[in-house]
Amino acid sequence: MSTTSPPRIGIVGAGPGGLICARVLQRHGVPVTVYDLDSSRTARDQGGTLDMHPDSGRRALAEAGLLDGFLALARPEGGQMRLLGRTGEVLVDAAAPRNADEGNPEIDRGLLRGLLLDSLAPGTVRWGHRLERAEPLGGGAHRLRFGNGATATTDLLVGADGAWSKVRELLSAARPGYTGVTFVETGFDDADTRHPRLAALTGDGTMMALDDNRGLIAQRNGGGHLRVYAGLRTDEEWYRRAGVDLTDAAAVRAALLGEFAGWSGELLGLVADTDTGYVNRPLYALPVPHTWPRTPGVTLLGDAAHLMSPFSGMGANLAMLDGADLARAVLDGPTLDAAVTAYEKVLLPRSAAAAEGAAEGLAGAFAPDSAEQTLAHFAGRH
Repeated sequence: MSTTSPPRIGIVGAGPGGLICARVLQRHGVPVTVYDLDSSRTARDQGGTLDMHPDSGRRALAEAGLLDGFLALARPEGGQMRLLGRTGEVLVDAAAPRNADEGNPEIDRGLLRGLLLDSLAPGTVRWGHRLERAEPLGGGAHRLRFGNGATATTDLLVGADGAWSKVRELLSAARPGYTGVTFVETGFDDADTRHPRLAALTGDGTMMALDDNRGLIAQRNGGGHLRVYAGLRTDEEWYRRAGVDLTDAAAVRAALLGEFAGWSGELLGLVADTDTGYVNRPLYALPVPHTWPRTPGVTLLGDAAHLMSPFSGMGANLAMLDGADLARAVLDGPTLDAAVTAYEKVLLPRSAAAAEGAAEGLAGAFAPDSAEQTLAHFAGRH
């Protein structure tokens, strides 16, 4: 990038994609500011575990100079994948590679975010900045107005602000739609000691039990925690139809046990014996393909650009690759507009292909013959 003065680059959203983009830019001397709605880096739980793929997430970490730091934190054993039927029979038990630099090693989202945040210059992230609107000023510049009254002006505005992105409104009228599948999240603390049978059932990585439009998914997280999702193909407000108050843990438990009636008692323990209560999480996705006209001074990455079902295993990996690719385009491009044009030329077709695969994976996993479809999909990939 050749310019007489540094461009004003603002990234909205301190998720993995936005932070990777900021890190790569800063690593090459380009100033950048990240704005995030959270009040601090510890304001909320960052979610479950992520597997980092060599051609996307780990490639981005290498571009950021953070691959060694990631490998020191990763859990290679977390790459184990188990597929069970509703009676508890094991259909697939794929062992993980022994080394963290092989396969798709796992890392807790919180650890990954911490690694990225610690790599940035102090003050890079402005916490407590919820974007209310972005106003085009002409020539690619935008004025950002935040809920706390602060304002900022950018020459390049990067929307890394997730599923319900405010930046996306500058480019596209698309909104995420309900996929037809809802996850209800629960969890278990100190699982190896307090819930040894469920820990053994899960293994060291991820266990999925799927059948007849339903699924139980358990993930091993760091610190002995198991994160569990009970998935249902159902209407978006299933709990209202069932007369369930989502704040009433006993009522949610009873409703879920009814949905999974006839499943093995051992698997039902993943629903019944929770330590953490239940959180309703309907799954949304953007239309496929999601595209927008080239617009000076603004672009998207991650879920803001290509929200898709988690059954791709690609969401965070693609967000990080997006961030690294955008930063590299800015560094290499003669102008910001040329850089964003080159970036979007790669981003848009790549996103469409991944989102199509994610939709197919979700459709297969939550179908009448979901175990068989997922087994065939798994065999095809592995």
